[in-house]
Amino acid sequence: MKIKIINGTVITPFRTIAQGTVVVDQGKVVQVCAGDVSVPGATVIDAEGNYVAPGFIDIHIHGGGGHDFMDGTVEAFLGIAEKHAQFGTTAMVPTTLTSEKEDLLNTLDVYKAASAANTMGASFLGMHLEGPYFALSQRGAQDPRFIRNPDPAEYEEILAHSSDITRWSAAPELPGAIEFGKRLRQKGILAAVAHTDALYDEVLEAYENGYTLATHLYSAMSGVTRKNAYRYAGTIESALLLDMDVEIIADGVHLPAPLLKLIDKIKGADQIALITDAMRAAGMPEGDSILGSLKSGVRVLVEDGVAKMPDRSSFAGSVATTDRLVRTMVQQAEVSLPKAVRMMSLTPARIMGVDAHKGSLVAGKDADIVIFDADINIQATLVGGKIVYQKA
Repeated sequence: MKIKIINGTVITPFRTIAQGTVVVDQGKVVQVCAGDVSVPGATVIDAEGNYVAPGFIDIHIHGGGGHDFMDGTVEAFLGIAEKHAQFGTTAMVPTTLTSEKEDLLNTLDVYKAASAANTMGASFLGMHLEGPYFALSQRGAQDPRFIRNPDPAEYEEILAHSSDITRWSAAPELPGAIEFGKRLRQKGILAAVAHTDALYDEVLEAYENGYTLATHLYSAMSGVTRKNAYRYAGTIESALLLDMDVEIIADGVHLPAPLLKLIDKIKGADQIALITDAMRAAGMPEGDSILGSLKSGVRVLVEDGVAKMPDRSSFAGSVATTDRLVRTMVQQAEVSLPKAVRMMSLTPARIMGVDAHKGSLVAGKDADIVIFDADINIQATLVGGKIVYQKA
């Protein structure tokens, strides 16, 4: 099927094209140009002066639309993919929570079945295992019953069980965590530091041994620490200082504008991936919800555009959507729109190793496209050249 998107401001990695055209054929971008071109037999989409950009790629997401990936059903996976497509997400990395091993293995099995059935939502780029190898002191909303140190017998069983794991987050200071990072790198799996009390020397060793990404920077990780009157750089400062990629929950709540500006100033658009870290309440009315599986999840309260623990002592995951992340970076962090879009598309694609075919409007890449207005309100979402959402 041929599609021609006309009359839009097209955002490419190289420039912004006013009155541009994007031509799609058989699920791929075949031409991006200024002005109109003749494409006989093409379905024409009039962007009506709105922006035409690469689809948003969310590399850390737990749920949405009332579903969580830990629900362990195909329906949940598909429901999340379809809900977030309404907000511009065209690809995602489904993420687990710390859990019992049996629940984790089941989620991996369901992922495979859901991938085969996913035709109307954001595509899946493999699974992200968040835990269970975390520092208990930095668990955040992760269930402390299941947090433990890396166990080679356990993680080798998990790695043997599924070939769909593309990233794994862990605390690098734990006994066995460096060996774990090396093993992930051998398997071609992205290792990320997360829920950690690591200091600079520990983060540096981890970085040298495969941990190249900081999971939700600033959240559930150490900052400057004082021991016997001496100050030590924590994980936050280490991630900013080292040549490490970072992901940030840019909802304006987890990180206020000054911190968003600081991260952008130090790391730049090529090393920042915007993530929703969204839980099941994303895209739903505020109120009571559950973080994690319906069977063993944690009760949370959604208010003020964020999920909180019931006693309001800490955040308990995000209810952000990708359009909100881009909007926040433009309006609060004062980042240019093309840079914000890059943080939500090409940079996450590069981090996940899929930038050869996703992440930008370039001929030959997948036709994952989003059309939005000046306030980043989504008008249409295309996945692989198929319209999966169109604003009524």
